[in-house]
Amino acid sequence: MSQPAAPYHEFLVEAEVRAICAEHDIPVESDGFGNLYARHSGGGRRAPMVLAAHMDHPGFEIIRRINSRRWLARFLGGVPDRYFQKGVGLRLHPAGTAATLGKAVAHKREKRFEIHATAALKTAPKFAVWDLNDFALRRGRIRGRVCDDLVGVTAILATLIELKRRGAKTNVVGFISRAEEVGFHGALAAAAAGSFSPKSLLISLETSKEIPGVKMGEGVIVRVGDRSSVFDSAATRYLSEIAGAVQRRESGFKFQRALMAGGSCEGTAFQEFGLRTAAVCVALGNYHNCGPANQIAEEFVSLDDAAGMQGLLTEAAIQFGDYEAVVGRLPVRLNRLLREARRRLAK
Repeated sequence: MSQPAAPYHEFLVEAEVRAICAEHDIPVESDGFGNLYARHSGGGRRAPMVLAAHMDHPGFEIIRRINSRRWLARFLGGVPDRYFQKGVGLRLHPAGTAATLGKAVAHKREKRFEIHATAALKTAPKFAVWDLNDFALRRGRIRGRVCDDLVGVTAILATLIELKRRGAKTNVVGFISRAEEVGFHGALAAAAAGSFSPKSLLISLETSKEIPGVKMGEGVIVRVGDRSSVFDSAATRYLSEIAGAVQRRESGFKFQRALMAGGSCEGTAFQEFGLRTAAVCVALGNYHNCGPANQIAEEFVSLDDAAGMQGLLTEAAIQFGDYEAVVGRLPVRLNRLLREARRRLAK
């Protein structure tokens, strides 16, 4: 979370992902679009479970220099107009130079602004982000400029590290994408290129805006669908069955099941390409840094929820070889009820 990023400018997060993978001897490679693929290969020729999360977050892309301290930028990502208040603090990257948001610049299709640096820059910046704390852990909550979706990226890496530690006999691909905030660009490009086996199970990982009926701190969420789609029924049932088994075994584990319609996620992109898709998320506060009273603020999630996400994914990956048996439990129960129904109704 100490690494800033904006759509198309994820190179600092990418470097951190590669460093963590190198530290734990996890193979990682990229495709022609800059998406990353980190792998645990312990299951022979079995189709993999694919865990997907994105590196980017809403931010400013620099268009051109106005003068030695002023830059023209476009904002990429979904943040309402009322949050763009003149004078709010920014950071220009990759140098990390302090700056402030200047006046809006009229444009037909884009949100454009001047950005005013506090000092002249020797090297032209590439992007800018809100000037917020990178990371803090307070009262059981992870807080920082970017939880969406670096918590998901972290869950992928933690799951791969744990699977490697256990020597798990399963195959898992961590798909870590670019430019999700501007319309799933990395995910769409990868799916269209045939990067995933049709036999794979793709699980989209997100932090999702807290909605009524879902409470932060009440556990990882098996995401039935998003604003645009309802995901694969059997795949969602698989995750729910695994979560239920973990809950019965571990008293501290909690999970929720909900349609998280606060936004759309990469699961919609994967599903539209005919891929078997499910989703998992944790409840998010201050979605896209939109805090109370129209103020830019840190995002936050529950640490326990995030840890629960990693625990669920690890267990789902270990049991993936038994997928058909797990999802087949419901038909077995229904057939037993059918036999009982025929016997009783015939009377």
